[in-house]
Amino acid sequence: MTAQPYKSWVDSANDHPDFPIQNLPLGIFSRPGQKPRGGVAIGDQILDLQAALDAGLFVGDAAVAAEAASREQLNDFFALGASGRKALRTALLHLLDEHSEQQATMRALGEALLVPMTSCELHLPAHVGDYTDFYVGIHHAQNIGKLFRPDNPLLPNYKHVPIGYHGRSSTLCISGTPVRRPNGQTLPAGQETPSFGPSKRLDYELELGIWLGPGNNMGESIAIGEASNHIAGFCLLNDWSARDVQAWEYQPLGPFLAKNFASSVSPWVITPEALEPFRKPQPARPEGDPQPLSYLLDDADQAAGAFDIELEVLLLTEAMREQGLPPQRLALSNTLNMYWTVAQMVAHHSVGGCKLQPGDLFGSGTLSGPDPDAVGSLLESTNGGKQPLTLASGEQRTFLEDGDEVILRARCRRDGYPTIGFGECRGKVQPAH
Repeated sequence: MTAQPYKSWVDSANDHPDFPIQNLPLGIFSRPGQKPRGGVAIGDQILDLQAALDAGLFVGDAAVAAEAASREQLNDFFALGASGRKALRTALLHLLDEHSEQQATMRALGEALLVPMTSCELHLPAHVGDYTDFYVGIHHAQNIGKLFRPDNPLLPNYKHVPIGYHGRSSTLCISGTPVRRPNGQTLPAGQETPSFGPSKRLDYELELGIWLGPGNNMGESIAIGEASNHIAGFCLLNDWSARDVQAWEYQPLGPFLAKNFASSVSPWVITPEALEPFRKPQPARPEGDPQPLSYLLDDADQAAGAFDIELEVLLLTEAMREQGLPPQRLALSNTLNMYWTVAQMVAHHSVGGCKLQPGDLFGSGTLSGPDPDAVGSLLESTNGGKQPLTLASGEQRTFLEDGDEVILRARCRRDGYPTIGFGECRGKVQPAH
């Protein structure tokens, strides 16, 4: 695929590492003293969709989609599906192109139309009715399994079914929200009775977030061949984890309090259309692995259901700030490490009749790579806390300390095409109450 011949009259969009005109992600922002509303990231600016509507810049289906996306949440826009997204995207590409016939009109609107991103507050893109966290990163699953079951890291069901659990939507938070170290019940090594107090093994998890578009009726399922039509977009997700709480509580029903105190998401929704140039065939399963059952297998999904998205974890400590050091990279991974596709996750989630709704959020699970410098959690990189990491500041870490800030980034690259970024997902650890 050759690069689209688009440059923008918004100068900051050209050669922008995250938000060139080829991206155009949507989000919810607010100007100082004003209510949240929908906008589009273009370079270092936000295009105010309501202002564009008021100026008559959209017509027809694009106007309908822009109106839905201009509200205080993107749920209504997500519900329109691919046709609404594509109509709005096509209109935005024409409006923001360097040769746009309406360029003079838009320039005259000034900050009424385009507002600097740094002067705005960003909010959760949608009201999340339900949040489900999957476990599709096979290298993470194997690494965690080796810590607890060295002879049998993967349980028998892993390669047959996309494993997941229902999370807690009330504590999803936007990037930049401080994360309070949770209190909880743990069983310290060598003790027979549990104790209560702040988690001592606080961790991050590098995940892809998936925003749901049109849903399904209760009792009905979404066919694997149609599942991609129910995806509204993507973001970064840090599913913070209290590993000591998790170790004590997770049997027999799985994660609970160890996972529900905070999950951070990046603010911009990267659309499937923006990621189209970065689609890849789903990586072939190793020889001997079972083929998915028929309800999870679709030729088109196997041919182009994966994405080539580079994922990065960085850490910034208080000492690093004091020494003037930049954030230190801890891991570099990729979404090609997903054992199951996004469409397979949707198909499986709905196969029993579960009702999915616009604005629901999926987490991919931790997307570690096969190498030590590609693991997406401290639990893996420190071998369960037994092998501390040494930082550029001279500090060591087995798990997160108060004042540590975790930064997630994602970027798509290919020859002859601008890079597409997700923006950052940040969270700084605060002391427990």
